[in-house]
Amino acid sequence: MLEINKINAKTWSRMGSRATYGQALLALAEVDKELLVLSSDLGSSSGLSRFETAFPERFLNVGIAEQNMIGIASGLAKEGFTVFASSFAPFISMRASEQIRMNLGYMDLNVKAVAIGSGVSMAFLGNSHYGIEDASIMRSIPNLTVVSPADCVEIIKVIHAAAKFDGPMYIRLTGAVNNPPVYFEDYEFEIGKAIKLKQGSDVSIIACGTMVYESLEASKILELNGISTSVINMHTLKPLDTKTIDECLDSTKLIVTVEEQTIIGGLGGAVAEYKSAFKNAPPQCILGLPDIFGVTAEYRFLLEKYRLVGDKIAIDIQKFLQKKG
Repeated sequence: MLEINKINAKTWSRMGSRATYGQALLALAEVDKELLVLSSDLGSSSGLSRFETAFPERFLNVGIAEQNMIGIASGLAKEGFTVFASSFAPFISMRASEQIRMNLGYMDLNVKAVAIGSGVSMAFLGNSHYGIEDASIMRSIPNLTVVSPADCVEIIKVIHAAAKFDGPMYIRLTGAVNNPPVYFEDYEFEIGKAIKLKQGSDVSIIACGTMVYESLEASKILELNGISTSVINMHTLKPLDTKTIDECLDSTKLIVTVEEQTIIGGLGGAVAEYKSAFKNAPPQCILGLPDIFGVTAEYRFLLEKYRLVGDKIAIDIQKFLQKKG
């Protein structure tokens, strides 16, 4: 496995999510001789150029045919290979949703479907390429584990954990180049087990993907305003770590979910579904992308516009607290 340290963390951060995904697979191929990597004509865009050069016999470009890619990946998995298949988030989650539902969900085949450019990081490519609803779609498929790493270091951790994980998985890569780092050193990572990054007594912020960093930034502002804040990296959206949520329900007065996906059916929906069974659960503030097809613009501009940056997250949490009195 690649060494996790401050230098590498900063390097991967500058490279961004897609290039780091390629680096993780390149390192994995050295130890997993059964690894096969598939792309739907997006080898370079998926950060896989170096992998293709180093292991041409283990890289398959199936062309612009995501449904076929999932079918091929499923057949290879049935033969015992470790299979990763990637495409842009809306194409792999929606164009190939029937194949993922039947081959990965129903048949429970061991394929890792990787969505690149989830959220709005595809910027000027616009709504056709934004992955704004993929988490909710994939989360609804039985047997499918759904993971969204917090930063580039966690992408490394997720890819290596996924290779050892026996079962179908949807990996949601958010962020672009200069992806803000959350982790600078190695740590214990387990699929399905959330990570508490900060302990507080007033508000629990539960976040995934790029929003973990932004939530940590928001917590700093909230602390300056006298609001004690926990921050949870809920990297696995399904199965949800309900034990950690229970701790948040018991220890804080407000639950906040933050995600780079629409406010419908993603992390916010998953947490709300779980806590709805509790009579005296604290209220929940769901922050994410609005339920619209938005504007086309530069990535950071979009995060600012949709209030998914630290200072605006903090303001919206404070407004919610004031409203609830």
